[in-house]
Amino acid sequence: MTISTSSPSLDWQPPVIRTVEDTGLNAGFIQDLILKLMYLRGQLVGREIADSTHLPFTGVISPMLDFLKREQMCEVKGSGGLGAASYEYVITNKGAARAREQMERTTYVGPAPVTWDEYVAAIEAQRTEKLTVNPTIMSRSLSHLVLEESVFSKIGPAINSGKSMFLYGPPGNGKTTIAEAIGEMVLKNDMYIPHAVEVDGQIIKVYDEINHEAVLIDENNTGTGSLSTKRLDPRWVRIKRPVIMVGGELTLDGLDLKYDTNNKYYEAPFQMKANGGMFLIDDFGRQQVRPRDLLNRWIVPMEKNIDFLALHTGRKIEVPFAVLIVFSTNLPPRDLVDEAFLRRIRHKIEVTSPTFDGYREIFKKVCKSRNIPYDDNAVKYLLQEYYVKQKHKLRANHPRDLIDQIKDIADYLGQEPKLTKELIDRATDAYFVNL
Repeated sequence: MTISTSSPSLDWQPPVIRTVEDTGLNAGFIQDLILKLMYLRGQLVGREIADSTHLPFTGVISPMLDFLKREQMCEVKGSGGLGAASYEYVITNKGAARAREQMERTTYVGPAPVTWDEYVAAIEAQRTEKLTVNPTIMSRSLSHLVLEESVFSKIGPAINSGKSMFLYGPPGNGKTTIAEAIGEMVLKNDMYIPHAVEVDGQIIKVYDEINHEAVLIDENNTGTGSLSTKRLDPRWVRIKRPVIMVGGELTLDGLDLKYDTNNKYYEAPFQMKANGGMFLIDDFGRQQVRPRDLLNRWIVPMEKNIDFLALHTGRKIEVPFAVLIVFSTNLPPRDLVDEAFLRRIRHKIEVTSPTFDGYREIFKKVCKSRNIPYDDNAVKYLLQEYYVKQKHKLRANHPRDLIDQIKDIADYLGQEPKLTKELIDRATDAYFVNL
């Protein structure tokens, strides 16, 4: 799991938890969670139960354990230190029977979920629409990219819309790189998401260590300390705003709640995990489902800013759609979408191939990053011999790829990588394919 550090305060933070009522959960639900935990892990110290459930010991876990002891569902076997949090608890036969009964409903054991209403309110309070850029920010943040003005001038308004974006154009011109740069530029302030959500007695896991980057809160900032003593609700995770990218592997099923029939709880779909951030559908049109079917799935969310997901019980739930959604494709838009759908996409940006001047500028930047001396005459030779005469099309990724080829060849020959005609000829011969 990737963890970053952060200290600035946020516009929205989880509330303070002091009592069972503050959790919004039924006391019986918390008791069942504790019993399942003890049933699976055996003897546990009170502090370990608090840390595992992400609930404070004092005010929440302690009264729940007191109730379970009175009901003879658990008992104290010893103490590892001072205070009730150091008592060692073990489940009884009566408690084990209840735990097994509850595991028939769901085997979920982990951080206690937040209520659905709390989740919806938190996402609405942390929407990406609050993020704005201007030409100065754009120039500074995208300085590592060489973009034609026709492309650059359209990106800023698209970002500020916080809605949807359609990047299209020939392959190799940096559509994915542009989308990733947008994510890094505008999704800088952190946000909070819950480990899991409870709705109608069903558990939906939201936090995902693969797609979410947790932020380690500064110890001098609110919300620090062990999981059992945090002042803020520890069921929430502070993360960097997510940038979730999917490609050809995306299916319609991947956009629905995924129910685990063995463990009896749900995994949130991609767009729900991307709430508050960006959802990039790369290589659009190359998925296993028809593009129109995939696009039709997004019509309501893009228009209404809400999505609808179905539980296996048949109930549909309304989910916030607080996502900057980006479609990226190198296929002609007319082959993928109709006019009705294009109307619903706020911003359409064609990422064109670089000009000769743009190509040389990209070459300079790549040479600098690879510590190779730039030679404008050598690049002019490359453009004349291989693009003008042989009619290869300019692509933004060519300078990087050709310089990597030159480095590989130079390493093989035991030479310093330089922009010589010999190395350029060998690199282009190995790189370009005449179809």
